Amino acid sequence: MTGAAPDVLSESKWQPRLALLVAATFFMEFLDGTVLTTAMPSIAADFKVVSADVNITMTAYLVTVAMGIPLSSWLAERFGARRIFCLAIAVFTVASVLCAASQDLTLLTLSRVAQGAGGAMMVPVGTLVVLRGTPKSELLRATAFLVWPGLLAPVLAPLVGGAFTTYLSWHWIFLINVPLGLAAFVAALRLVPRKGGDAGRRLDWLGLTLTTFGVGSLVVGLEGVGGHGAGAVPAAVLLAGALALSGAAWWMLKARAPLFDLRVFATRTFRATSTGGFVYRLTISSVPFLLPLLFQDGFGWDPLKSGAMVAAVFIGNIGIKPATTPIIRRFGFKPVLVFASFASAVTFAACAALNAGTPEPLIFALLLASGAFRSIGFSAYASVQYADIVPRELPSANAVSATLVQLAAGAGIAVGALFLRLFDHVSLFGDGPSSAYRGAFLAMAAVMLLSTVDSLTLHRHAGAEVSRSVVGKATKPGA
Repeated sequence: MTGAAPDVLSESKWQPRLALLVAATFFMEFLDGTVLTTAMPSIAADFKVVSADVNITMTAYLVTVAMGIPLSSWLAERFGARRIFCLAIAVFTVASVLCAASQDLTLLTLSRVAQGAGGAMMVPVGTLVVLRGTPKSELLRATAFLVWPGLLAPVLAPLVGGAFTTYLSWHWIFLINVPLGLAAFVAALRLVPRKGGDAGRRLDWLGLTLTTFGVGSLVVGLEGVGGHGAGAVPAAVLLAGALALSGAAWWMLKARAPLFDLRVFATRTFRATSTGGFVYRLTISSVPFLLPLLFQDGFGWDPLKSGAMVAAVFIGNIGIKPATTPIIRRFGFKPVLVFASFASAVTFAACAALNAGTPEPLIFALLLASGAFRSIGFSAYASVQYADIVPRELPSANAVSATLVQLAAGAGIAVGALFLRLFDHVSLFGDGPSSAYRGAFLAMAAVMLLSTVDSLTLHRHAGAEVSRSVVGKATKPGA
């Protein structure tokens, strides 16, 4: 692709209330992905199964979300984004009721699949609705709204799940979605613009089949690795997923009406999503997994104290959020991405130096800074990926990005678990209970530096049309 993208993604005006609505639905979807972690023992006791068996409900949800995203893009184009977005909210809400009413593990798992189907449509279709109504000059503000659910939900999930389970019951983890879903459905009818679908749009069945199978296999394989699934099975599943996605890419590059327009990867600012951006999200996603384990297994803290300390990451996310847009506009995307990834790597390395005797205020300050760097990086990647995307490529770019985000989240936990097992067997950093975590954090810091290297290869004015940075005003970049 050559030339810069048009200044607007659509003829609509920027609607902050619509962006806030979509962000709220994202928060529900992201939160429900991991909120069951602390409720597993309670659910297992009610259903008279072992706690480990309940993990299938989380896996079923995450796999359904990941596999449903490719189809959701076509549904939005075929039937209209407003109709599909409202349908997604309705399906998610009804499925939440079914989850709360489940009497055994089988019914809960099936209900979680239905909930995941709703979530799969909410994420990419909601984003598409917002981006189509956002001028390039307001893209930073729009993505600032859309980024916060992905930052906060993984950190808040253990606290929310623990509170509901302790003071009410695990059923309320799902019942809370009912009033939120009803309010979101009514708001969506009022705020989402009416736009008809393309009745002549055909579905690329081969591309959909290969993509869905590939994404599903990768998520299942990553879940198997992250869930201590040793042996050849997870590796075989991952290989099958990679082969299926390779076949899908080959097909879509030659098909007349492909499921996705893969030419979006010709745009360097979007390609950063699958290179440095993927690595960044992968490493960041390992933090909510590694930190609580370090504090509980390595330091001997109780879950409440551990959760309270991890909340420092949440405070850092929120505290820096008002400044993220001014920072990007002042310095531009490239310097901000380089800084955010390098600073995050430094905080990972610093976490490796923590021990049970480290003063708690110092740990809190470190996690606070880590949360701030994480928020800056997330916001920058979420904005720069669409900086040079033209309107006709937006549905494909949006769906591909949403799929990569899901894969990065699963890969972060899997890679973190792999490093833990590796350094648990190879005592390179001492013999104490926190030695494996020390090695895992150092390894994740090294992985994060790959994102820094990738960001250094960006054009110095990358995304300047969106960032309107001081250094970017001199020259507008090509794609």
